[in-house]
Amino acid sequence: MKALFLTNEYPPHIYGGAGVHVEYLSRELAKLIELDVRCFGDQDNQDGNLSVKGFGLDTTGWDSPLNLKSVFGALQRCLDFNTTGIDAHLVHLHTWYAHFGGILAKLNYGVPMVLTVHSLEPLRPWKREQLGHGYDFTVWLENTALHMADAVIAVSEETKTDLLRLFNLDPHKVHVIHNGIDLDEYRRVEAPEVLRKHGVDPDKPFVLFVGRITRQKGIIHLVRAIEHMDPGFQVVLCAGAPDTAEIKAEMEAAVAAVSQKRPGVVWIQSMLPLEEKIAMYSHAGVFVCPSIYEPFGIINLEAMACETAVVASAVGGIKEVVVEGETGFLIPLEQQTESPFEAVHPEKFARDMAAAVNKLMADAGLRERMAKAGRKRAEDHFSWKSIARKTLALYKTLAG
Repeated sequence: MKALFLTNEYPPHIYGGAGVHVEYLSRELAKLIELDVRCFGDQDNQDGNLSVKGFGLDTTGWDSPLNLKSVFGALQRCLDFNTTGIDAHLVHLHTWYAHFGGILAKLNYGVPMVLTVHSLEPLRPWKREQLGHGYDFTVWLENTALHMADAVIAVSEETKTDLLRLFNLDPHKVHVIHNGIDLDEYRRVEAPEVLRKHGVDPDKPFVLFVGRITRQKGIIHLVRAIEHMDPGFQVVLCAGAPDTAEIKAEMEAAVAAVSQKRPGVVWIQSMLPLEEKIAMYSHAGVFVCPSIYEPFGIINLEAMACETAVVASAVGGIKEVVVEGETGFLIPLEQQTESPFEAVHPEKFARDMAAAVNKLMADAGLRERMAKAGRKRAEDHFSWKSIARKTLALYKTLAG
């Protein structure tokens, strides 16, 4: 069997959880079958069963609005994915950027189409800030691709529930296969020099956030919670790749304001290399994930694998990763609504988050117990090898 992955992100160009998923799943699947990966970029390599080809983009002469260039650029690359001949037995799509490419492959090459749902456009209304009317197109494209897919993979049970509620899909074609973690790579390390390099004092405890600056990740809520956190520890924000200039400016203003009220806030404005990210996870007392929408939340799993207790929002797939009172604390949103924005009471959410962080940072024994339990849960339930085998079993039901 040969499968074709279509994706925006692939190493070295990764900025989100979907890219992490594609990187590790492709590596494990290639141990079992031949795999062709087509992505955005300049990659061009062959390693055994794994072939990776990046597709660039020439926007010379384009005079469309700037916020539509990512939409039209995705469609152009999806055409290029297909004009390079396809000989795979099925095509597997990752994020809306690749959906048009999969539709073309299904109709023109006659191959089954699998779609992994890493997030859902109707639950990300803030994307309109980034894409303008292009958001209406991505909503339509996602809906079309989901209904055309021969199989849909949800990365959590909560995501499956959202799919069936929002899209009226045949439940028999929706399958839950969780994200995973490389347990050899993500493990506790001692590397205080990495902390010093980024302005973090390794001799003082700290709370950590790792993620993009986007509405979905709830980073502004976390920054506003810092003023309610006890003063005896540092707060380290590894936060880069802002979605828009507006949210970047909002983040800058929020960090500046809270830094006047509470010392010890360190903002690292770049996406850290893997080894440095693992060092940050490993040395942190608590990892905080304030997402207001999260189909899975792989960052929590990364922190748990590095033996760090977690404080996270009780949303989406996070509730299937973090066990309340065992591997960390879950902070509920104010209410359940279709829009994540409306579900958050900002002040209460910030205070509840800070209270959970303060409780953990004041109790080293509790942190240690949760850290060990988190590592064990990662080992017991979230191996990429297991996820690759489940994915291949699904492929075989479609491609004979």
